[in-house]
Amino acid sequence: MRNVTGAALGATILLVAGGEAAAQDGDDDGSSEFELRRVMLSTGGVGYFEYETRVSGETELSFRVRRDQVDDVLKSVVVYDDEGRVGTISLPGQEPLRETFRGLPFEPEHLSSPAALLGALQGAEVRVSGTRETTGRLLSVTPETVALPDRGTTTRHRVSLVTPNGIQQVVLEDVGSIAFTDPELSADVEAALAAIARLEDADSRTLTVTIDGGTDERTVRVAYVVEVPLWKATYRLTLSDEPGSGTASLQGWAMLENLTGEDWNDVELSLVSGHPVTFRQALYDAYYVDRPEVPVEVLGRVLPRVDSGSIRAGGAGEAGFGVANAAAPSARARAGADDAQRFEEVVVTASRIEPSVAGPAPAPIDAAESTEAAAQVLFRVPRPVTVAAGDSVLVPIVARDVPARRVSLYQPDTHPRHPLASVLLTNDTGTGLPPGVLTLYERDAATGTVSHVGDARLSPLPAGEERLLSFAVDQEVTIDREERAARRISRGRIVDGVLELGVVDRQTTQYLVAAAPNETRDVVIEHPRREGWDLVEPSGERELTETAYRLPVTVAADETVRLDAVLERSRMQRVELAPLTVEQIRVWIANDELSEPIRAALRELAELREEVAESERALRDAQEARGTLVGDQERIRENLAAVPDESDLSRRYLDELSRQEDRIAELDAEIEGLRDALAAAQRRVAEFVRTLSL
Repeated sequence: MRNVTGAALGATILLVAGGEAAAQDGDDDGSSEFELRRVMLSTGGVGYFEYETRVSGETELSFRVRRDQVDDVLKSVVVYDDEGRVGTISLPGQEPLRETFRGLPFEPEHLSSPAALLGALQGAEVRVSGTRETTGRLLSVTPETVALPDRGTTTRHRVSLVTPNGIQQVVLEDVGSIAFTDPELSADVEAALAAIARLEDADSRTLTVTIDGGTDERTVRVAYVVEVPLWKATYRLTLSDEPGSGTASLQGWAMLENLTGEDWNDVELSLVSGHPVTFRQALYDAYYVDRPEVPVEVLGRVLPRVDSGSIRAGGAGEAGFGVANAAAPSARARAGADDAQRFEEVVVTASRIEPSVAGPAPAPIDAAESTEAAAQVLFRVPRPVTVAAGDSVLVPIVARDVPARRVSLYQPDTHPRHPLASVLLTNDTGTGLPPGVLTLYERDAATGTVSHVGDARLSPLPAGEERLLSFAVDQEVTIDREERAARRISRGRIVDGVLELGVVDRQTTQYLVAAAPNETRDVVIEHPRREGWDLVEPSGERELTETAYRLPVTVAADETVRLDAVLERSRMQRVELAPLTVEQIRVWIANDELSEPIRAALRELAELREEVAESERALRDAQEARGTLVGDQERIRENLAAVPDESDLSRRYLDELSRQEDRIAELDAEIEGLRDALAAAQRRVAEFVRTLSL
């Protein structure tokens, strides 16, 4: 099995798609071109890119890589080498020029001209050669404007040097050369210029991989996963108008774009359909731990505590630390090697569509071989693919006859009166098909004429499953729909004064399907599913979607067929009997769905409630009569105060007040008795309800 060496990545490691790469041979300083050999594009929005070169001995591989894909490459880069091992992988940091110039006496902008550099290095010792030679320290660089013979002007720079013989001046533009006498300063300037040349492209970085070991010439592969545009699947399905035709010609194509900035020349292309977990992480950014700042402490007198000894907690013996076998590959590394091996060992075969009936048929194409894994489907293109940078291409992934049957699909939410002309497509390819748009054509078996009949959308289609593809409105079939709701009591009982009822809600939808005038139709009705409801009619097995029941019905030409879809829901209703009024109890008594013992108990409860109501009415009447007398007494007292004492009218008012007082006393006694009677009636109701169980 191939030795897989995972590249250990640090904060300065990078490999990016789209750049040209060169492999530097460590023995003879030669180089060989790194070639892009394999591309695998995933519906997860990422692409696998594998480069390859021939090397021997210890080698340094250098790559020019794109800056915008740094994080993805840091997360995924891996080196495959049968003999060697990865030594170091290095890459300039986020701001390499700033780090290069850190500590230097000049900045990058000072390297724009000799005058700027000399001006920044005031005090440095230089050696000037030309018409005269002198050595001194830089004092200043002064620009001056000089008139030209043709009346124009130019700017020249006068360099002032402090020499043993005093301050001397030279014109920078007239000297032969200026050299720094300090070899370290000269080396700093040279290194800074080299860094600018190497790092001037802010959109790319150079990655260097050092591979140690190995003596024979061998192939080294470097691979990584980066973000790429999502590839899209499109399909063409050609139907036959022959009655009873059970197949259709299916072509599937993958639409993809090469936006890596690099031409793909004769690469091995594979396409992956699935839902892999993909994410990004800013690995190229530098992060620092947030540390709290504490004040400086002024040390005082320290008096250590006396150690009183210690004991070992736990059992006797020394605790040890296990050391893993570093030479054994991890399970993850073995899995990666197995995946790479499986990827390379896919056998490529061509699948062709041949004409099945008279007339034109889709041209034969070499489709990709599909291989199904646990969580994805791999389509491998049988021939090398060439795609220029920035171009798009259609690649065939499926080409074969598949089982297909015409049906009319009725979706009330899509069209209330007519079903949709559809095709029931079965995936017998052995592997899943990715989602995509599908264009449908119909071929006339007699004349060979082909016409476009509509478009459809295909959801992910695993092997062995079916999909209904709707492409047009079938206006020759009409469906009428009517809904009715009902409720019935399935059972009832009284427990501890509570009426418990089992209620069944029933929702009936009647479908009337009128067929086409000259053709039998297979119609599939999608009846909406409701949470908590069960389909009781039609009985038997039924097909379920996420939101609907699929109810098939066959309608002969010029016929109308009725189909009833009945949903039922069972629920429990609890009714507290004690608070019910007489009128509410009578409503329940009138419900003939309740059993006779329950209705008899309710009738007895109604009689007891009538007694309570009668007592309440009598008490209310007595209280109202007393209130009337009390109000009348207030009127008489007001009149009595207005007439002379000992008058006939005064004596009359006094007699009336006396009679009313007697009557109020009688009413008070009566009210007290009525309150007792009401309380007794209420207790009888409560006792009856409390002990009532049926």
